[in-house]
Amino acid sequence: MKILLLLSTCLVTGHFFSQYCATAGPTTTADSNVESVQITGTSGSINYVGCPGVLGVENLTATQSTTLTAGLNFNLTVDFGTCGGNFSGAGQAWIDFNIDGVYDATESIGTWVGIPPAAPQIFNFTVPIGAQTGTTRLRVMQHEAGALPLDPCASYLWGSVVEFGIVVIGGVDCSSYLGDVKETAIPINTLPYTTTGNTSYCYFNQNLVYNSPDIYYRLIPLAPLAVVNVSLCGSLFDTFLSVVDPQGNVIAYNDDGMCDSTSSLSFSTVGIDTAYLIIEGWGAEMGAFTLTVNGSNLGISENDAQIIKAYPNPTNGIVSFPGVENSNL
Repeated sequence: MKILLLLSTCLVTGHFFSQYCATAGPTTTADSNVESVQITGTSGSINYVGCPGVLGVENLTATQSTTLTAGLNFNLTVDFGTCGGNFSGAGQAWIDFNIDGVYDATESIGTWVGIPPAAPQIFNFTVPIGAQTGTTRLRVMQHEAGALPLDPCASYLWGSVVEFGIVVIGGVDCSSYLGDVKETAIPINTLPYTTTGNTSYCYFNQNLVYNSPDIYYRLIPLAPLAVVNVSLCGSLFDTFLSVVDPQGNVIAYNDDGMCDSTSSLSFSTVGIDTAYLIIEGWGAEMGAFTLTVNGSNLGISENDAQIIKAYPNPTNGIVSFPGVENSNL
């Protein structure tokens, strides 16, 4: 019941687009501070020198950026230092590879703990093959008295947060990907229908049931279709499946179906002219999926028409159908 209430509430609130948290970072300019950041990309480089300290997020995306190529290795060098006293703390760096406005834990490219002064840290990382092509950001954070893993959106007293521009090339071009929102839902035109996909890139959190990417499919049930069966068996992550009408009202949902942690469900098409199938992960799960959709047709006994009776039975050659004109045959 709680999940159903959450679905009913969230699916009608509209689409959710994340924004980089701009209110993070230190509230004083004293002591711990990122002293330098350096990276040479496929083209261009970032060469940052810190101190004096800056309150909040120091946004340098317009003036300091570099281009990275998907699938290649790069080195980010960071000096987690100080503009004053030397106190223990932690540091971390992230690149938003899927360009969703959120620095996920999986997008961390390096961490540090220690007391300044310390040797510059070299974070060696590979830009994922599935990184989205386009303009994104690198965030470097130092949090005095902080502990790993750091929260990239945290506010605190001492330290610094610096943000740089990153351009990813050779990754996934998401411009041709359909289904990220209901308005671009992928049509299911024939049944049975089977397809595969991956929610790890080009898809974002839109319907808010879980904090995971989701993908929309659109089905227009045509008579005499009575029941639709939907399965995610064969998917490689813990899935959650829901079905809604154009107004966002929940028709059906399922967490764990007949294939362990993957989802499956059936729903009636009576009174439904359009149904949206929404695939997402439980919690923050994402990955490759297999979607299978099929249906069963109306039989005479399931039809909305009047039930036809014939008598006498057995007959002597004359059969009558009550309620039907000229029914004596």
